[in-house]
Amino acid sequence: MATYRPNVAAILRNPATGKIFIGERVDHKGSWQFPQGGVDRGEDLITALYREVEEEIGVNRSLYTLMACRTDYRYKFPKGKLKKGKYCGQVQTYFLCDYHGTDENINLLAHVQEFSRFVWIDPAEFSLAWVPRFKRPVFTRVFSDFFGIKPLRKVSKKI
Repeated sequence: MATYRPNVAAILRNPATGKIFIGERVDHKGSWQFPQGGVDRGEDLITALYREVEEEIGVNRSLYTLMACRTDYRYKFPKGKLKKGKYCGQVQTYFLCDYHGTDENINLLAHVQEFSRFVWIDPAEFSLAWVPRFKRPVFTRVFSDFFGIKPLRKVSKKI
């Protein structure tokens, strides 16, 4: 039976400006997201968060503070695709984190490169056009839950 893979995502926010970090995926030009990834066997959610942020953008946990957490964001992979032969989708936990570092502390080559570049944007600037269709309901809920933004823009603004 197919199940949902546990996943964590980090919304890094500059507390001085309110801007949030998004990265453009290496494998999907024009697709932007937060650092995120699966929870390994034996890991709790916070340990997975710290590992994923370190792996994806090279940022140590000493450079951000956990501010809020929300869970049970689910999406299914399109066309019945299974990840690792058993996961029909992901169930995500999002963490809002105040980032205390600088751009120089971010290293997109820290592990296996997942982002080609990154920017800091105002949450209201985020566009659903930057996200694959099957993930759009999750992003809509996340931006509503964390930032009170509804609806998200559907027109893509060039970054």
